[in-house]
Amino acid sequence: MSPGLSPAWAQDYPSRPVKVIMPFGAGGPTDVFTRAIADELGKSLKQAFVMDNRPGAGTIIGTDAAAKSPPDGYTLLMISATQTTTETLAPNKPFKLLRDFVPVASVMSSELVLVVHSSVPASNVKEFVALAKSKPGALNYASSGPGSNYHMAGELFKNLTGTDIVHVPYKGSTGARNDIISGQIDMMFDSVPTMTQMIEAGRVRALGTTGKVRSTILPNVPTLSESGIPHEATIWLGVMAPAGTPQPIVDLLNTEINAVLVRPEVKAAWEKLGAVPVAMKPGEFGAFVQSEIEKWAKVIKDNGIKVD
Repeated sequence: MSPGLSPAWAQDYPSRPVKVIMPFGAGGPTDVFTRAIADELGKSLKQAFVMDNRPGAGTIIGTDAAAKSPPDGYTLLMISATQTTTETLAPNKPFKLLRDFVPVASVMSSELVLVVHSSVPASNVKEFVALAKSKPGALNYASSGPGSNYHMAGELFKNLTGTDIVHVPYKGSTGARNDIISGQIDMMFDSVPTMTQMIEAGRVRALGTTGKVRSTILPNVPTLSESGIPHEATIWLGVMAPAGTPQPIVDLLNTEINAVLVRPEVKAAWEKLGAVPVAMKPGEFGAFVQSEIEKWAKVIKDNGIKVD
């Protein structure tokens, strides 16, 4: 507990609105889940949890603003897989995730799907790997930019399969998505909810998903692990607070967030969006964040990935 902070003070928390910094643009998929959690916390704790979108510099702008905020529980940070890759890609940034923040709670996880354009002569992962190995450097894959979830998933796939597939980075996922649908791109990893409609319409072909189990939205598509490739890469979201935030406040927020995540109606609603609520204690979530930092650091270093 911080010096001078009495248990009674912590029991009064929150006594004013709480700011939730989102280091992403408004309207993205992370907004949906953050807003849901913020609304429920507002109801249970009788104070507004106000979303503050601060995108830019690969999540560094918003994350840095949160790191510099007072550790009093009135500023929280939404953290995603992107920030764990930024930890290695931007070594000179002014903060370190597990030095300048404390873990509060996990929120959700959602797998990716590997899709190819319908003209690519491969109906499953094994055939696609064989095709890529027969034509080194001839096939390409798109991502929403260097260091993005989709880029990291693509590089991990190349490492695990020993294939040479050319990375084509885009400024955002929309352009990448449009070009795989039009046939200018051969392959990409994308979020399951975003691609499902295109898969069902036959515009792209799904070869595998990246979760531990099959997607509830695409139950007929095998996981990459089922296809013999131990590839796991998820879009996930969690909550952190500036280092020094009193433990009673961290514990209270963790308890309240986890209470939302275990509700059957929340699980049902989020599954329709291709997401699974994931409840963890603060220590568990901190260990998970550390494991993600280490996992993607290896991929980044093995492939010599750099961002400008």
